[in-house]
Amino acid sequence: MDAALLGGARELPEADWRALDTGDDPFVGRDFLGAAEATGAAGPDLGWRPMHLALRGAGGRLAGLLPLYLRHHSFGDFSHDFHWAAAWRQAGLAYYPKLVTGVPYTPSPGPRLLARAGEAATAAPALIDAALETARAVGASSWQCLFVTEADRDRLAAAGLLLRRGVQFHWINRGYRDFADFLDSLGADKRKKLKRERRAVSEAGLRVEARHGGEIDAELWAAVHRHYRDTFLRHGNHPAFSADFFRQAGAALGRRLVVFVAWRGEAPVASAICYRNAATLFGRHWGTDIDCPGLHFELCYYAPMAYAIAEGLGRFEPGAQGEHKLARGFEPVSTWSAFWVADRRMRQVLADFLAREGEAVRDYQAEMARHLPYKAGAS
Repeated sequence: MDAALLGGARELPEADWRALDTGDDPFVGRDFLGAAEATGAAGPDLGWRPMHLALRGAGGRLAGLLPLYLRHHSFGDFSHDFHWAAAWRQAGLAYYPKLVTGVPYTPSPGPRLLARAGEAATAAPALIDAALETARAVGASSWQCLFVTEADRDRLAAAGLLLRRGVQFHWINRGYRDFADFLDSLGADKRKKLKRERRAVSEAGLRVEARHGGEIDAELWAAVHRHYRDTFLRHGNHPAFSADFFRQAGAALGRRLVVFVAWRGEAPVASAICYRNAATLFGRHWGTDIDCPGLHFELCYYAPMAYAIAEGLGRFEPGAQGEHKLARGFEPVSTWSAFWVADRRMRQVLADFLAREGEAVRDYQAEMARHLPYKAGAS
């Protein structure tokens, strides 16, 4: 197989993208990555240089693809490696540049070693080998494959990469008939709290509805982007995605992009942006023009849960962080990332650190699981 580096997701024809088994992941594809790169969110000005690795067999037939970015900082990749650069400096080494396989600004577990359907057994190892060759060629300190599936985790571990365990809180749809049925699975105190939070939103005179990407016009996108932007600015962060990105992604993804909008009369006063495939809803960003008790929980948790039930989706992943999600029915689940390190000394240092960290994360996950809000036998 021959490997070639692409300067952007849109350099690969749509027909080739469709040939890859992406698990219908909304983030790992031409629509999301292409829009992020074309609008600058995942471009060189913000520290993302696309170097996607395309693997082709006889006759130029695409066998696999590895999303790949050359990075000179760690903002937006959720690698949680900000302290590692100092360790490299103390050892007399440069930590940047590094190579990252992941989705910009999106810590959502998904496929990374993308192969043509039925060809993962041969394409995945070849992609790993080609990634390591690329890392050496560009002088990268490391290659990070972030938030991988269990299948990719096992392949990366077999190739000798170091594994890092993390925790996120996901909601599991256990065949609930509706949101009331889910509430019935909770203990009395938690059930009352959720009802009270939802009631506060309706008593404020707000109406919440779900809009898919193809159902959002330019005026509503401007309001949704304002909500997203203001939340980032309020916390001193940079809102990387432009309104144009959301318009492009919404048009391309259609029903795979969902926005939950709170309306006061005819005015959209708050919104939460989600993505989906046939099995899972993914929560990403939210923002509001008003201060309303319970509104964050309604838009970011309860309305998406109700949507997932109505759509027959088995899981809702609301994003990273947040022990407060536990009380609202979200469960701790493991996430995995994999790391190749060029320097042997630093590889051993990192291996020792990840082993200790992994034990602590496992204990934390077990402790969180003991505090689920469900009735006995309901979870």
